[in-house]
Amino acid sequence: MQDKPATLAAVTGAHGVAGEVRLKLFGEGVDALKAHKSFNDGTLTLSKVRSDNKGGAIARFAEITSRNDAEALRGTVLTVPIDALPPLEEGEFYYSDLLDLPVVTDAGEAVGRVCAVENFGATDIVEIEKPDGKKFMVPLTEQAVPGWDSEKLTISADFAE
Repeated sequence: MQDKPATLAAVTGAHGVAGEVRLKLFGEGVDALKAHKSFNDGTLTLSKVRSDNKGGAIARFAEITSRNDAEALRGTVLTVPIDALPPLEEGEFYYSDLLDLPVVTDAGEAVGRVCAVENFGATDIVEIEKPDGKKFMVPLTEQAVPGWDSEKLTISADFAE
């Protein structure tokens, strides 16, 4: 499981005309990005990054020199190898470890798959997509999510929709 790269941010669009991009940050914020110079297996080299003061960031990459290049990156995720990150403390995990895991209830009933992990300020939230495409969210608490491993995420049947 640790061979998957860690996603630190996603490009949401161009910023200005010189090739800067707006980023949605995952994890520890701008400082986590500053610790890395190279992303996506060396295809993007970070030359400058600053906070946008709205929870995101503005970045410049050496390879992106125009607004068109920046727009073309929209939707691109910025990844680094897991081993480039600090070791995890007890109980910590990477959001990417949960993405695409099959979801089952504690009664063993298949529910769907993890399609996103969000944090809106209070606690981590797991978004689950059912086979019919409908999505629902579950708080990442012991009551709602008794556990997960590299094979599946288990939710309490009380939280299944």
